[in-house]
Amino acid sequence: MENVLKPALSDLIRKGGVLYDIPGINPEEVLTNMTRVLQVPPGFDREALLAAVLEREALMPTSIGHGIALPHPRNPIIGDNEEQFVTIGFLKWSVDWKTLDKKPVHSLMLIVSASAKLHLDTLSRINFFCQQPSFRQLLKDRSSLKSIIGTIQEAEQGWK
Repeated sequence: MENVLKPALSDLIRKGGVLYDIPGINPEEVLTNMTRVLQVPPGFDREALLAAVLEREALMPTSIGHGIALPHPRNPIIGDNEEQFVTIGFLKWSVDWKTLDKKPVHSLMLIVSASAKLHLDTLSRINFFCQQPSFRQLLKDRSSLKSIIGTIQEAEQGWK
């Protein structure tokens, strides 16, 4: 896959941004509140995103442990590669997300991709970072967009 088609994770997060203090006492409330306020491309259907994410969560929770969940639609709901994004959300209260490690979720990384191939690539890169204790600490500490992107860019530079 060419680099033009494979956006850097740091760019995807820059587009999606970081949201703080997302309220909700369960995954449905959290995701509803998150989709109401996240940055989306013009004309993007927030309700379709919410429905798709909730449908995916109903199949199997997207929690990956360590207080992190990676909600995403099962199928791409955005057509343009340039409109893909990843939004990081820090929850107001930790929420039971039916995690295997039984730890409540405090951070989300919502993935919206234009194709299954790009989604899997983005998911793979996010999983890499979420296995790093230093990155998980950034999420746990509710770090700034600048700090998170700086950490990711540093690693991405080494991948080229």
